[in-house]
Amino acid sequence: MRLTGRTSITRRLTLLFVGASSTVLLALGLVIASSVENHFEVLDMEVLAGKMELTRHALAILKSQDDLDNLGQQMDHSLVGHHGLEVMLVGTNHAVIFATQNAKFSPDLVIDNATKRPHRPTLWKLGDQTYRGIAAELPTGIDAGVKVYVAVATDIAQHQAFMRSFLQTLWLFVAGAAALSGLLGWFAARRGLAPLSAMREQTKAVTAQQLSYRLPLESAPIELAELAQSLNEMLARLEEAFRRLTDFSSDIAHELRTPVSNLMTQTHVVLSRARSADEYRDILASNAEEFEHMGRMISDMLLLAKAENGLVVPSQEIISLADEVHALFEYYEAVAEEKNLLLSLEGDGKVSADRLMLRRALSNLLSNAVRHAATHTALWVRIRTSSNNVSICIENTGETIPHEFLERIFDRFFRVDPSRHRSSEGAGLGLAITKSIVVAHWGTISVDSVDKVTRFTIRLPRAH
Repeated sequence: MRLTGRTSITRRLTLLFVGASSTVLLALGLVIASSVENHFEVLDMEVLAGKMELTRHALAILKSQDDLDNLGQQMDHSLVGHHGLEVMLVGTNHAVIFATQNAKFSPDLVIDNATKRPHRPTLWKLGDQTYRGIAAELPTGIDAGVKVYVAVATDIAQHQAFMRSFLQTLWLFVAGAAALSGLLGWFAARRGLAPLSAMREQTKAVTAQQLSYRLPLESAPIELAELAQSLNEMLARLEEAFRRLTDFSSDIAHELRTPVSNLMTQTHVVLSRARSADEYRDILASNAEEFEHMGRMISDMLLLAKAENGLVVPSQEIISLADEVHALFEYYEAVAEEKNLLLSLEGDGKVSADRLMLRRALSNLLSNAVRHAATHTALWVRIRTSSNNVSICIENTGETIPHEFLERIFDRFFRVDPSRHRSSEGAGLGLAITKSIVVAHWGTISVDSVDKVTRFTIRLPRAH
């Protein structure tokens, strides 16, 4: 299915390449055009300055008004062979003293430029022709100090024609270069993105049955190596989540199969023949126990599912941990007496937590400790407070938990002794629920078991 309204990376890179190359070529062409134009102006100014100096010298050797009136013949001789060069001399009375054939500039224009912009180049228009000229007020050698306004100009039509041709060639070259750049850019983009296409083909091998596949990092370019690494890490997380989901589905199916099977068997047995009311009552009571067991399991699984998705939001109140532990000691006192266990508490600390959730977590740990503690031993609960955290350590003496089981002890449905599948210890969700409650309170939980001493340690933020 083709997605519309989106631009491919190849197209974007091609347009970017075309735009960049065209901009560079245009800038280069404009710089060259400006340089050529300045060069023409420098050449023109050399000619104009030379003729202005020649005119200055001719005016300086004048001795009388008659010499000034006869200056035209001398100027005609000095301008022989200078085609396109125009000269005009204007007196202070705005009368034209001398002018070449095409020098039809306005005397006022000449006087204005000579006064305001002496010796500075100016463009003058005469009909369809454009001249570059300079004007200045020059003294004469006449005793009365007579001055003359002089304008010297040259026709720049040839220069303008050259610049028009140059710019036209420049635009055509830029257009052709842009088209060629687009073709080369498209080819380069396709070649450059080939590893990305190869990576896309490689990811097609990833399926629910092939989550172990990983993208090869050795063949990936440096720019795509981090992306490939991120994809591999994502695949590892997906594989782990899928494995846990598969294990969970298998475990829950296994856990629910026994009570459902018991219920079906008992129901079929009851229906096989007529029975007394007491017999029916006994069967219903047994079924009720199975239903309660299934209900607790489903409730625990719902809590774990919410916790894993961050949906458990505990309420906050200041709680004394010593008070909570004392209350739980009273609940487990009868069981402890049967095993001759000594329940001991040391220390206190305050945390901000959900009272019911925290009590359930501590109850699970105490239940686990009482159940697995050896007779005639002590069960210790030690509470320590630091500057930022409060630690609760629950310690009992009993069988040592093998090291390979410690990493999985908080997994759902995990039991150190699988033979206790249907014992009173429950469905194997207690420690998993405890961990989810601790994590929901921004805490941590750990376990160690050495020399028959098993110790669970919870660390929670201290209440301030």
